[in-house]
This record gives sequence, C-alpha cells and structure tokens, in this order.
Amino acid sequence: MKRSPALQKAEVVGVMDADSPRSKPRKRAVLERHQAGDSPDRLEKSPFKELIENKTRVVATPKKKVLIDEPVADVVREKKNPVSPALTPAKHVAGNGAVPNLGSVHEALELDPPISQELSKLIKQRAKDLRLRQTDKSRSGALVSHLKDSLIEFLKNNTDQPYFTDITPLCCGSSYEMVKINSPNEFDIILGLKTPRLVITELEDYHGLFYNLTLSRRTRGDIRAFLLEDDLTVSATKIIGEMRRLIRKFIRTYKVPGGKGNWVMTRKRLTSPAVTLEILMPDAKDDEIISVDIVPALQAEQGWPQAARAGPNVDDWLGKNIRHKFTSQFIYFVAKRPKGRNLSDDVKESWRISFSHIEKQMMFDHGNRKTCCQGSATKCCRKLCLRLLKYLIEGLKQRYPSELQHLTSYHGKTSFFHTLSHRFQDTFWNPGQLPTCFMTLLGDFERYAQNGLLPHFFVQRHNFFSPQHFPKRSLTFLTKALHEQRTLGLPLFHIQRPELPLQGCPASHIDEVGPLAEDNNACGRTRDELTYVFWVLAFIVLAVGVIYALLFKN
Repeated sequence: MKRSPALQKAEVVGVMDADSPRSKPRKRAVLERHQAGDSPDRLEKSPFKELIENKTRVVATPKKKVLIDEPVADVVREKKNPVSPALTPAKHVAGNGAVPNLGSVHEALELDPPISQELSKLIKQRAKDLRLRQTDKSRSGALVSHLKDSLIEFLKNNTDQPYFTDITPLCCGSSYEMVKINSPNEFDIILGLKTPRLVITELEDYHGLFYNLTLSRRTRGDIRAFLLEDDLTVSATKIIGEMRRLIRKFIRTYKVPGGKGNWVMTRKRLTSPAVTLEILMPDAKDDEIISVDIVPALQAEQGWPQAARAGPNVDDWLGKNIRHKFTSQFIYFVAKRPKGRNLSDDVKESWRISFSHIEKQMMFDHGNRKTCCQGSATKCCRKLCLRLLKYLIEGLKQRYPSELQHLTSYHGKTSFFHTLSHRFQDTFWNPGQLPTCFMTLLGDFERYAQNGLLPHFFVQRHNFFSPQHFPKRSLTFLTKALHEQRTLGLPLFHIQRPELPLQGCPASHIDEVGPLAEDNNACGRTRDELTYVFWVLAFIVLAVGVIYALLFKN
C-alpha cells in the first residue's frame, strides 16, 4: 500500500503525529513483531528500530512526539527555548575542520535561569551604550587613513629597501570589523609582502601555528637581503627590524593633517610582530591616545599548510562554496615567535600563520543567507552579541587582573565563531532576541572553559585553553567567574565602561591570539607608564637621601 507523503516525511525526520490514525497501529504492530522475535532484516527497515533497541525516551509536545536523541529534537528545542548552548553539542566531522564534540546532551551545563525582564532590559541598554559615535569613528578613521596612505606612498618610493616597494595593505581588526567597543582608538594594518614560492615547515610542539619559511630555490630578487646564511630561510627578525627602521624614518618627516600632534613609535616588544605608532588625539576631551599596529607579513600563495588545509567549519553556516573560496586564497605569515626562554635559533626566526583577512570577510558576510543585514528588515544581532562578550571579558580582566591575565578578547572571538558555525540560522539571531542570543553565546564560552577545550577556528589542533597556553588555575577561575555572571544576572553590566587594569596585562596579547590583539597597545602603554613612575620615585628617594645627608653632615 502506498503511504502518504506526510507519513513518509515523518518517518524520515523521526517525528510522528500523535493523532495520526495510521501511526499507532504501525507502531503497535512493530512492537508485537519485535516481542515475537521477528526477522532482524525487517526490523532493520523499521522507522521505530531506534525506539525499540535503545528505548529512547519520548517527549510529548503539542500535537507531536519528538525522539530526543534525533537531530530534529535539537531543532525543536532550539526554536522553543534557545537558552543553553550546551544542549546542542557540536558535531565532529573528520577532515572537515569541525569543532570536536564537547560532550553529550546529558553532560551539559545546567539550564540557564529564565531571562527576567530586568536582565533583558540591562542587556539591551548595555548593547546600546557600546555603539560608537559616528563623529568619533570618522575623526579617528580619517587620521589613520591619511597615515596609512602616506606610509604606503613612502614605502613604494623609497630607495633604501626595494623589497618593501611592492606591498599590499590590509586594514583589519575590531575597528574595521565594526565590533570595537568603548572608543575607536586602536587600528591594525597588515602590509603584505609578495614572496617567491615558499617551503612551509611546521615547528614541532606548536600545533600548526608556527612555521619556518624557506625559499623553494635560490633567488636574485630583493628578498635576498632578509635571508639567513643558507640563502634560503627568510628571517623574521630582519624583516621586522627593517620595517621599524623605515617607519622611524617616515614619521620624522610626516605631518599630521592640521598640524596637531605627532606620531611616535612605542618601545619594541620581543614577541610582538607589530610596529606600533601612537598619537594624542587632537581636540580630545580625555587626552585620548590613538594607536596603530603596522604588521609586515609574508604573503604566501601556494596553498594553506596541512594543519589548516581543511578550512574552517562553515559548511552549514556560510556554505561549502565559501569554505572552498577561503582555502583557495593566499595566507599571511607574520614575524612572531613563540613565548618562552632558551629558544633555538630556528624558533627565534619562526613565523606565525595569520587568518586576519579571512576573519574580516566572515565578519562582513556573517549571515546564513546573503541578504542578512542588507536592510532594516534583515538585521541580526551577531555583532552586538560579540561586543557584549568583549565588554564582559574586559570587565572581568579589570576586576581580576592577576587571575585572568591570560584572558584576551580573541578567546571570546574564537568562541563566537564556533557558536556561529553550529547556530547558523539567521532567525536565531533576530535583534528582538538579543538577550537570549547573548546568554547563549555566554553559555557557549563558559562550556569551552569548563571543558578546557577552545580549538583555534582555523587550526583545530591548537587549543587556546590547553595548560601550555592557559594555566589550569586561571581556567578554573575563569569558569567560576563566567558561571557567576551567567547565573547572577551579569553584575558587571551594571558598571559603566570598565577601564583596562593598570596591572596584570600579559607580556603581549599577541602571544595568545594571532598577529594582532586589541588590547596589546594598552598593555604596552601600561608597562611604560609603570616604568616611568618607578624611575621618578627612585629619583625622588635619591634626592631626598642626598639632601638629608648634606643637612646631617652640616
């Protein structure tokens, strides 16, 4: 007998209408055959096989019965009450760059408490406060844009180092991705340097993030000035050193539009791949400092390394074609070495892989459909949720500077990407559901911390929460802090715009995040200020001692 299309569809997805006149007799017949020892082959074809063998618990919903272990159960639960991200574990597909499975449904976090009207109002108000004023963005953006254009022109016309004449600038980071919070005062610019074909050799014990780069054959090109003694290995220290020299020469003659202020170069940091310039914002009320990280990077066009070749897990979110488009693009390597002491010469000359250009594309084309955020009717709240998470991280770092010194905003951004990859429907990110969406994102981040597993979004072998990169004690403290915020109604959101702490900044946020770090410059300024205060106090103590000695002698 031919079955109706509706019944066939119900059998495929595992959802049967409780009132269907045909479902109950068929189900009862299958149960009777199973009890009577019917043929395994016939049972194998039965849509109720899983119900019989696994004794799956059936959850009753209006007009439907849902098998909770079926994939459709996650969809129904998410539409009905999308509160806890832990209830939807990510699926791992070997070789596809998917997020490793973090546990079953039964090992999930406890259910989030219902979002009260007061908490919902607080989240919406804080999201509104985090929006930057257009006048501030235009003012600082124009200042940085003029600096960038002038620097590129200077490099292309310089005769000191011809290798830097052929560069491709890329503006990236939170300011250009429209997720900057507090003020538009930090900018990141990558200067891509074209290279001959490279041999990319992964360093052991660094999980696919650091590489030695050598030329596939000897060359007579301009890059020869930056090779080691073997005439093949590209030196990271030589590249960053020459970039600092050229930029120092550039700012000596560069004039800020309007003649107000001068750009100055900050002190070099050992593990930072950036040359940082700072300027006191003209006409700023609070003596606001604008900083620009200029990062030289080698542009490799022969394909992604093996550790990242599968690409990010965006098949359900952005589509397979977009993933293939990403993996067919070139990648950047920035002049950054790993943290640690007693490093070998090869490690000191290593390069770190960077996906900043891919991240920027994902932030702009972030919707499951191409029409997302193309008009007022298709707006989403994805970026608002990321801003709120960054605000919370900043507040936690201010309150617990020593305990959470390893925490950075890039941890939150990585968790955000993973959440988008398995909560990909645009309908879930409706602006009207901002409080629910943010609490979901926060729950995801807490779960990653609780499991001690936050894979790099592009290099899945690298775990940001491994003991090597994030001490267990700090990770346990972070888990408790996130749980406290989630269950007590976000106490930090009652504090207006937390400032960065004056202590507890890591040696360089870049050590944990990739080529760029949003708070890197702030921590560099903090250390410089503390050093200055120390020497001033030392001088005062010495002067007082000399005066006291003279008076006592007389």
